[in-house]
Amino acid sequence: MRTKILELLRNREDYLSGEDISRQLDVSRTAIWKHMQALKQDGYDIESHSRLGYRLRHAPDLLLPDEIRSQLTTDKFGRGPIFYFPEVESTNTEAKKKAVAGCPEGTIVLGEAQVGGRGRLSRGWFSPFGKGIWLSVVLRPPFQPQEAPKCTMMAAVAVNRAIRRITGIDSGIKWPNDILFQGKKLVGILTEMSAEMDAINHVVIGIGINVNIMKQEFPEELREIATSTAVATGREISRLTLLTAVLQELEDVYQQAITQGFQEIFQEWRRQSITLGQAVNVIGIHNKFAGIAVDIDDDGALLVQTADSLERVIAGDVSIRPRVEE
Repeated sequence: MRTKILELLRNREDYLSGEDISRQLDVSRTAIWKHMQALKQDGYDIESHSRLGYRLRHAPDLLLPDEIRSQLTTDKFGRGPIFYFPEVESTNTEAKKKAVAGCPEGTIVLGEAQVGGRGRLSRGWFSPFGKGIWLSVVLRPPFQPQEAPKCTMMAAVAVNRAIRRITGIDSGIKWPNDILFQGKKLVGILTEMSAEMDAINHVVIGIGINVNIMKQEFPEELREIATSTAVATGREISRLTLLTAVLQELEDVYQQAITQGFQEIFQEWRRQSITLGQAVNVIGIHNKFAGIAVDIDDDGALLVQTADSLERVIAGDVSIRPRVEE
């Protein structure tokens, strides 16, 4: 009902009477009044006039479900359940709960802030209120379980497309799961899966995008290694516009993966990569070595040419760092 009320208000530049809203939606004027009060509590600036009715003056800078739905261009992602939290431990944790409970594919979970945001290898993720996009999407792909890690690279291509399109910055993908701008982290992606021997139950893709965080707002230890779209462009970016672009690009590449496989997606990943061709240090649990990142294979593993051999590097095993020449 609130979505329908907002749609009526958005389509009207002047006042819309409670009587007109009541008639169009076939609900009582008392119910309309209650919905208006709830919208105001959510931050919508709705002007009320005893004789003229209601007028929407301003929508809040929040990633509220009604605001998202008003701009969606997708067929599935975000069209079903949208779980919104002003503050959440981790959107991935919540999304996994929803997935286990049977939520449909394309369900999204959003937090304005995360107090326990996680990156790869259980590293923390700085997720301040209202400054980024802290998002998880539930997928139920028809892939074999061994193909699930490719979803991280698929998501990186989609998110980087959206960032380039909306902001115009020349961001690039760092293997296996980060998007950087001028050497600083802009986006982190965390993919988690529930599967049986021969079938995936669900995949949760967690995406953290630093949008309107100013340099001085990052913790001191992150200021030289992290950045945001606002820092990169010198202006604030609409989180809502960027979010809906991410959902559209992600839906597009996901459908491409289902119908055509990952070959073309991997080709685009290679074009957007800032890792390939670079000298890297591979730091694993039991070993470490240096070499040149030359390619990825059909499974998305990184191929590193050392002095003696071509090494295959799996994302979950290592960290990749640029090699500093001595």
